[in-house]
Amino acid sequence: MGELEGDLLVLGAGGKMGPSLLRLAHRASREAGSRRRIIAVSRFGTPGLAAQLAADGIETVERDLLDPGVVDDLPDAPHVVFMAGQKFGTSENPSATWALNAFLPGLMARRYATSNLVVFSTGNVYPFTSVGRSGSVETDPVGPIGEYAQSAVAREHIVTWISERQKTPSAILRLNYAVELRYGVLRDLADRVWRSAPIDLTMGHVNVIWQRDANAIALGSLQHCAVPPAVFNVTGPTTLSVRDLAEHLARRLGVEPVFTGREAASALLSDASRCVDLFGSPTLDVDTLLDWVADWVQLGGRSFDRPTHFEERGGRF
Repeated sequence: MGELEGDLLVLGAGGKMGPSLLRLAHRASREAGSRRRIIAVSRFGTPGLAAQLAADGIETVERDLLDPGVVDDLPDAPHVVFMAGQKFGTSENPSATWALNAFLPGLMARRYATSNLVVFSTGNVYPFTSVGRSGSVETDPVGPIGEYAQSAVAREHIVTWISERQKTPSAILRLNYAVELRYGVLRDLADRVWRSAPIDLTMGHVNVIWQRDANAIALGSLQHCAVPPAVFNVTGPTTLSVRDLAEHLARRLGVEPVFTGREAASALLSDASRCVDLFGSPTLDVDTLLDWVADWVQLGGRSFDRPTHFEERGGRF
């Protein structure tokens, strides 16, 4: 962050990752001697979140980005991170998902034509790949399954078209899956193990990345924006067995896991080699993350109660 000049605007900042990204950006900026403004825009549906961020030195703008004229009236900023989107509820309300995931990014990209844009996307844009290979790379053809993934591809295409037309430096981050103590694939598995709930092994392999590492990559990507947009798979470098993850958690929790189904020959997997080459390896290994999550669950630690549904193979969210 010390090499960047100017303010940072984060759109859709009130979700699971936004607050920690904002605090990381603020802390890194201050440590680098920068007094840049860190501005968070969100509906702030979580009570008290806006006040907490303000107390941490982050400016907050409480707006619904889909309301007419809101995007045009937002503050100028040379650096923009776009985190707004919808995944869950797509099956019941697909039009809202398309509005948030495709229409809104177009408004944002047009508004910030002269800024560096980092746009969060998802690894769900890829088709399933064989468990025997390392996962999809950024140059592979997309193959979205279901409307959520299709709307994410639309977001990428719209941002790319506007980037090329306006010469707007951009980066697209295909994330799957960020984890921390309160949510993510590891928390989902730990909750199931702890409750002796069955774990479906059909989607038998995953990638994960510690949320702080994902946020650091997002901020680092501001220095690698390009025309057309640079694309990065943001995830861990290792293909992980769901069975192995659950068994590790079970040992730590002192219970027996319950499994159903059998591992399929394919899974939703991404190859993070490009990201690792550019930004370095993740700071935390999976065994450490598993131990932390297991201990947190055993202590009754807070959960966001937002399952990832990583096991979904039909694209229904």
